[in-house]
Amino acid sequence: MKPRITRLCIYPKDIQRITGKSERYSRDLIHKIKDHLQKPDHQFVTVAEFCTFMGLPYEAVQAFILD
Repeated sequence: MKPRITRLCIYPKDIQRITGKSERYSRDLIHKIKDHLQKPDHQFVTVAEFCTFMGLPYEAVQAFILD
């Protein structure tokens, strides 16, 4: 059995699955996280950064991330 490959960055579609909110909300949330972390627009938000910002356990979020 192959080990499951997990992604490092999170996308709006992943946030939609986790929160049940719209794509627009998900894009705005990524923008808020980037502003909070003072990241430039060209950088990605990682799953760990999202979990820290939202106060969610990493393992629970990782289950929603599809490859």
